[in-house]
Formats: sequence, structure tokens, C-alpha cells
Amino acid sequence: MQVNRLVLASSSPRRRELLGAAGFSFVIEPSSIDEVIAAGEDPWLATVRLAIEKAQAVVGRVGVRDVVLAADTAVVIDDRIILGKPASRAEAVEMLLSLSGRNHVVLTAWAILCGRGCGQGSPQAGLGVEVQGGVSRSVVRMREIARREAEAYADTGEPMDKAGAYAAQGEGRRFIGAIVGPLDNVIGLPMIPVVMALARAGVLPKA
Repeated sequence: MQVNRLVLASSSPRRRELLGAAGFSFVIEPSSIDEVIAAGEDPWLATVRLAIEKAQAVVGRVGVRDVVLAADTAVVIDDRIILGKPASRAEAVEMLLSLSGRNHVVLTAWAILCGRGCGQGSPQAGLGVEVQGGVSRSVVRMREIARREAEAYADTGEPMDKAGAYAAQGEGRRFIGAIVGPLDNVIGLPMIPVVMALARAGVLPKA
């Protein structure tokens, strides 16, 4: 079986660490798309759309047998309000306080695109590539967060490039009371379905 090269369409250190820990070799080619979500757009559909758009933005810049992996993670409250990455320290604090003492949902959509014939995905009209994808869902319960705690955490800078303004794998884990669903999904990439899909696309971890 020919092993194809994996291209990660993301600059996320968390996704890079998850793939590396699973034994994959890959190159990084960030998509740099404008991650705009329309007012009223369904969170599930928006997350899927962005993952696919990220992969599409990169697949034309790489080799015909390269396999492109992209993902998008959304933190959702009340089944409709999407919390993205905070634009400022003050916004990070307010995001954390909006999550305090309640449940929220973390959705991670992933998309894998590769040239025709390099895998077993389904051809998508107009793309000239094979497509695989999916969405994973986790429910996160946050403990009560005092404003002074949120401010101190925001001062560390860790929340600033994280959806929902916290890192489940970092110092932000101290705010988490419980997680129902995959932890790696909350971090940014659900590895079980992704690893299975990569195998179908001819991408395997190092022996």
C-alpha cells in the first residue's frame, strides 16, 4: 500500500501535538481563510463548512497525491451561540464568565481531501478530489468561575487563540468540572475517526 503525504491545513499547536503523539509525520500548510460565521448560521453546519473550506483552500497548493486534513472547533452555548476566539483580554474574561457554572457543547468538524484515486472517499462534484469528513461532539461542564480567576487566567495569554477562551489541555483545565465525550475533540481533533479516515486515504502513522 502506498503511503501518501499528510498535509495539516492548520497552524494550531494542539492539532499538531495530537497528530504527532499518534505517530504521524506531516507538513503544515495553514489555510488562512476568513473564518466568518453568518448571523443565525447553524453551529453544526458552520463548523462543517469551515472545515471543508479550510481543506479546499490548501488542496490546490499541494501535490496530487497529498492528503489534506483540516478541522474547525466551535464552542456552543444554548445550542445556537458560537463562541470563537476572543479578540481582547476583556472579551476572554466575559467568555469565561458566560461559561461559568453551566454546560456547553464543543463541536469539531474535520475534513480530509485528496486527489482522485489516493483513497476510498466519495468524489465531490467540482472539486476533483475525494472527500471524507465528520463531526464530533462533547459536552463540557464548567465549575463556577469568579471574575478574579477569569482575569488572572486571561493575563496568562493562554485564552487568546482558543475557541471559548480556554485550553482543556492547559491551565484552563482547572475550570472544567466534567467532560462527556472525547477530550481530544475538546482540544481540537477527534483522533479515533480521523485516524480511521486517514488510513482509508493511504496515510498511516510511523511504525
